[in-house]
Amino acid sequence: MLDKSFNPAEAEPRLYDAWEASGAFKPSGQGDPFTIVIPPPNVTGSLHMGHALNNTLQDVLCRFQRMRGRAVLWQPGMDHAGIATQMVVERKLAAEGNQDRRAMGREAFVERVWEWKEESGGTILKQLRRLGATCDWSRERFTMDEGLSAAVRRVFVTLYEEGLIYRDKRLVNWDPKFETAISDLEVENKETNGHFWHFKYPLENGETYEFPIAHDEEGNPTEWETRDYISIATTRPETMLGDGAVAVHPDDARYAPIVGKRCLLPLADRYIPIITDEYPDPDFGSGAVKITGAHDFNDYQVAKRNDIEMFILMDEQARMLNVDYIPEKYRRMDRYEAREAIVMDIDERGLLIKTEDKKVMQPFGDRSGVVIEPMLTDQWFVDAEELAKRAIKAVEDGDTRFVPENWSKTYFQWMRNIEPWCVSRQLWWGHRIPAWYGPDGHCFVAETEEDAKKQAVARYVTEGYDMEEIDAMVRGEADAPLLVRDEDVLDTWFSSGLWPFSTLGWPDALEADHPDYGLLKTNYPTSVLVTAHDIIFFWVARMMMMGLHFMKDGHGAAQVPFPEVYIHGLVVDEKGQKMSKSKGNGIDPLDLIDKYGADALRFTLCAQAGQGRNVRLSDQRVEGYRNFSTKLWNAARFAEMNGCSAEAGFDPTAARSTLARWIVHETRACAEEATEALEQYRFNDAAAAVYRFTWNVFCDWHLELSKPVLQGADGPEKEDLRAATAWALDQILKLLHPFMPFVTEEIWGASVDRATHLIVAEWPLLDEKHDAPEAAAEINWLIDLVSEIRSVRQTVDLPAGEKFPLLHLSGGGPADARLKTYGAFVERLARLESVTSISPDVAPKGVALVSGGDTYVLDVAGSVDLDAVKARLAKEADKARKEIDVVDKKLSNEKFVARAPAEVVEEQKERRAGYAEKLDKLTAALSRLEA
Repeated sequence: MLDKSFNPAEAEPRLYDAWEASGAFKPSGQGDPFTIVIPPPNVTGSLHMGHALNNTLQDVLCRFQRMRGRAVLWQPGMDHAGIATQMVVERKLAAEGNQDRRAMGREAFVERVWEWKEESGGTILKQLRRLGATCDWSRERFTMDEGLSAAVRRVFVTLYEEGLIYRDKRLVNWDPKFETAISDLEVENKETNGHFWHFKYPLENGETYEFPIAHDEEGNPTEWETRDYISIATTRPETMLGDGAVAVHPDDARYAPIVGKRCLLPLADRYIPIITDEYPDPDFGSGAVKITGAHDFNDYQVAKRNDIEMFILMDEQARMLNVDYIPEKYRRMDRYEAREAIVMDIDERGLLIKTEDKKVMQPFGDRSGVVIEPMLTDQWFVDAEELAKRAIKAVEDGDTRFVPENWSKTYFQWMRNIEPWCVSRQLWWGHRIPAWYGPDGHCFVAETEEDAKKQAVARYVTEGYDMEEIDAMVRGEADAPLLVRDEDVLDTWFSSGLWPFSTLGWPDALEADHPDYGLLKTNYPTSVLVTAHDIIFFWVARMMMMGLHFMKDGHGAAQVPFPEVYIHGLVVDEKGQKMSKSKGNGIDPLDLIDKYGADALRFTLCAQAGQGRNVRLSDQRVEGYRNFSTKLWNAARFAEMNGCSAEAGFDPTAARSTLARWIVHETRACAEEATEALEQYRFNDAAAAVYRFTWNVFCDWHLELSKPVLQGADGPEKEDLRAATAWALDQILKLLHPFMPFVTEEIWGASVDRATHLIVAEWPLLDEKHDAPEAAAEINWLIDLVSEIRSVRQTVDLPAGEKFPLLHLSGGGPADARLKTYGAFVERLARLESVTSISPDVAPKGVALVSGGDTYVLDVAGSVDLDAVKARLAKEADKARKEIDVVDKKLSNEKFVARAPAEVVEEQKERRAGYAEKLDKLTAALSRLEA
């Protein structure tokens, strides 16, 4: 027997443990494999609303396909999260008063990180269980475990041997707080208050030229001044000490007299050339640009094109270096301290023209929060442009498709403009780069140190090194070792890019005797990737590049890691604003689960997850779907109390009564709609279909219409309707299970002895033989008529408790017979005094309505002032029109649409839709009264 109410806090952990103990999470179906790899959350992470949405959608698909008999593998795991994890552990060490990592040494620090991972890491995976995630936890992986580390080493070495990984000195984004290079994707550009400093760079030997300072309407110079300097403007004065040239555009006639000459670099007191390049914009600032190749990405390209010397100014912490080309005064200063000193000294020399207040875009590290410094350093790079070629073609050819399709444009835009991928990080936590350096600086790349030593010995023997000395180095008995390992680790996204195949055992599982050999063969490519748009570049692109390069089918053709990529929106608040701590509008998913249960949160997320739309979340929405769960529970209790229990041998196509045949027909229609929507990743449409059927069709109509029979005398009709009701409820439980797994499982197992858990029950497979068009026409006629009467009563604002006669203008159609059969139902459900068929020649006074092609009149004469009702409705309609006009004016204003936040524009569109719907109802109500 079902309890009076469902208790999520008690039931959810009990049901989850039962599912896991039954082996339901392992691939067990007899159908084709269905594989999803979880976007691995950071080991430092805890469940936020984005995780809740992403994993709910994945779980819906897994439960759906599991019930369809497919061998479902939802591969779980975590990412080692290099910078984030190192930051957490360093903070913990500091808080406990321990040594910092440098004092500890690398080996001891890494050991401490592993200890932290075992004690505190992985909280999020425990939290995913509370959400109901049905991952195969027996296969949980970690990007730093030995199997995945072996895959990383194999990929790195292979790409190196193919010339697709190389070491180079290039300009990179340098994070002075973490003292490491980071990728472009880990940089956030923010507008800040800054300055534009205009400096004079004096020309060599006191040279002068005429510079135009006024122009006529056609742009011709009308006034000149004699200058002995070239003017430059900068937002970063501290970098001027590294200038290698001043560049002007080749078409900028103002500077033609001094191109090829030299100017003095103030403070550094060295001369630099004035060159031409396409990069400077003659209309921006003075049109002359200082070229600091070692500290600016655009300048770096100019310097390379023109063979300009590059001067590195700063160390790993963005302090000025102690080098000859930096004046002694500024050496070892912090970059901002140097900035102030340089501006002051330039001013003292009379070379500061002016200082402008200016909004500037500054790059910040997304984790450190400090300003990123472009730095010229030795790093490891992947030839991403080469790897991207196949990944671009795969999407162009349809081997992988994005859902919604518009995200492919974002993918192409980034992939077609891809830069070399800097994969080295100056951290200690992560996959250490498998490269070693010999005594002559030669680099040996190998999967193991032993292999690297073999390469080194072979090289140095060939080059005539003394064998005894080499042997002593190998044994560690010489003054220096034979090899010194590269200090850097790999970008976290390097290992994440291998996730779809490394988690399935690659490369070891390529061998037939490996336990995962069959799994890798059957589960790669995976079935679909479910992720958010903000990691298309970080993760999706890298998986595409790596998967296509390393995975081949039986014929040697490259394989994509997934044929479909479903991109979902972000979770925002009810006003459409992004959730953040600073705004105070964040919602903790665990708080909502504690308050309303996991089912309510899951259903809310799915119901709002329309393709191409963000998910609007509020406490009230979740509470509303908790009420839906309660409605289902009460319906199940009603069915149970009225003897509606599932019969193993019940054939729904053999149902006899009209009501039984109708509910079978409607169940089939709902199952078809929900199945098609889930197959197309239209989660909101699937949720809406099952919601409407459960609440409106089954609870509001079927159970209500069934009451006279179920609570009446026993007989064949009662038994037939009991069986059909129980069967329909079972189908609802199946259709709802992917969305609301806990409450549906609890109802499923409560009243009868089931052969299986609902989680592995068969998905409804209904077809045309379940259709009953005659029964559907009859019952839906009744529902439409009652609904129309109720709508009229509400719109016209008839007294709720008062009953009125309903007059049917008989035309001799099927409604006459149906009213004889169902007249009592109509009276009870629509709160009518009577239902009478009269001649259509009679013109009774009242409120007219049309249903099923027939005209009816609610006889309200003497009870309601119809003229007053008309006046009220007309006033409300006029108000709705005015509100629509106000919104239309805003939406037709191009400036408003362009400048207003997206959520504000969306809110206006929703307001308009709401007023338009209200106006339609009011207009229809007025028409009825006029009729």
